Amino acid sequence: MTAPRTFRIAGIPADGVGTEVVAAGRAVLDALAADSGAFAFEWQEFPWGCGYYERTGKMMDDDGLEQLKDFDAIYFGAVGWPNVPDHISLWGLRLKICQNFDQWANVRPVHFLPGVQSPLRKADDTELDWVVVRENSEGEYAGLGGRNLGGRGPGGEVAVQSALFTEVGCERIMRFAFDLARTRSRRKVSSVTKSNAQQYGMVLWDDVFKRVALDYPDVETESVLVDAMSAKFVLKPEDLSVVVASNLNADILSDLGSALAGSLGLAASANLNPERRFPSMFEPVHGSAPDIAGQGLANPIGAVGSAALMLEHFGLPEQAARLNKAIETTTAAGILTRDVGGTASTEDVTKALIDALNV
Repeated sequence: MTAPRTFRIAGIPADGVGTEVVAAGRAVLDALAADSGAFAFEWQEFPWGCGYYERTGKMMDDDGLEQLKDFDAIYFGAVGWPNVPDHISLWGLRLKICQNFDQWANVRPVHFLPGVQSPLRKADDTELDWVVVRENSEGEYAGLGGRNLGGRGPGGEVAVQSALFTEVGCERIMRFAFDLARTRSRRKVSSVTKSNAQQYGMVLWDDVFKRVALDYPDVETESVLVDAMSAKFVLKPEDLSVVVASNLNADILSDLGSALAGSLGLAASANLNPERRFPSMFEPVHGSAPDIAGQGLANPIGAVGSAALMLEHFGLPEQAARLNKAIETTTAAGILTRDVGGTASTEDVTKALIDALNV
């Protein structure tokens, strides 16, 4: 008998509801693994986050990246707390991991679940399903710039924030999007740009998109300004399949998509290093939600959906499908947390998800 394959996962629950949804996701994943008998998980949790910063002055260990680099994947909760400025918590942990592990492809599906009411009326009678592919290594979040001239006195300081666009960065995320589109029923890639106003970086983006598209004649394409795409998400979402955009634009649009699907608490994401030189990281899109942290109200579905993306990354599409089916079974049964109009607790939804694995 073949021994089950064991995946080594680094858990980083971090802050607020991150600790609750990571625990829920672990419980569901372990139940799935136990039932399959074909694979297992070996977990190691790291205490990094804002609480760790308060104790040590650091968001993670100095050698944290070295500690993480040999894991098969990273399962992340949420980062941020009122006692730590957001730019410190984000750059000190999540972005530090993403950039140093070259997790350049961020994948955020926009999935409308049964039993969850969307604020979009069109969702009542139209099948909607698309995915936002976000360039995750450069663009507006490259971290280039600085603050200076504070010696001038109040009102005299200057801040410069530079967006970085490279041909390499643009091309690889666009090819990723086109390859993904070829796996979907609608073979279409929508490129999001703002080249009418950002005449250097975004014009380079447009030029690379046109060049890459020539290699995918079987895939339909369009190039849409980000403001028009925001409107399209609301007015004509049935025309979307794969949306590829820069770091900032995709960040905003994917949150809009999640809100249209019902709640950011439902939204899953994957930060991928497609070459597998480093571990990829899987996390729900929502934040740490200090207002409900520790009350058992957090929605674990985004974290469990992220776990499904992790299973796909591991080459286990059937198990990922089981997990996604369990999510749909649970929401269709009306077992919903408060953010999507229900009364169920985090524990209630977690139990329902585990029960639904065998339905």
